[in-house]
Amino acid sequence: MHKAVFFDRDGVLINDAGHYYIYETDDMRLNNGVIAALKTFTEMGYLLIIISNQGGIAKQIYTKEHVEKIHNEMKRQFECEGIHIKEFYYCPHHSDVEKCLCRKPEPLLIEKALARFNIDPGISYIIGDNERDIEAGQQAGLSCIKIKSNQNLLDVLSQIS
Repeated sequence: MHKAVFFDRDGVLINDAGHYYIYETDDMRLNNGVIAALKTFTEMGYLLIIISNQGGIAKQIYTKEHVEKIHNEMKRQFECEGIHIKEFYYCPHHSDVEKCLCRKPEPLLIEKALARFNIDPGISYIIGDNERDIEAGQQAGLSCIKIKSNQNLLDVLSQIS
């Protein structure tokens, strides 16, 4: 079985200061420490997976194509640094518009990744900046690390073995 670190996207990997929704590549800035931390997690043998709520799609603020452009830009920047994101999972729903089973705090997207990539939740982590990230991780059996929005990701290295 594999081990993985799951990441919320906005506020953890991408700086969301001044933006509730980030859907334009011009607004995408990686938080401090992201590249170095992801390189370290990779060297430690962790798969890297992003789990993100993207409720702006359901609210018709932006489209799935916007989300895919952001993810492609993230992938490009990470690959230039030798970092491979195993998968991007996102929920396009919002509880104000519709009910679903994939929006965090529900663990469905994490559970899909656990099954698809044969990941052992007992040796895997989730890093999030919101209580719903932590709740989803707990329900899936992951060790959970809550950070402040836009905190330097290098601050959590000592919490992951």
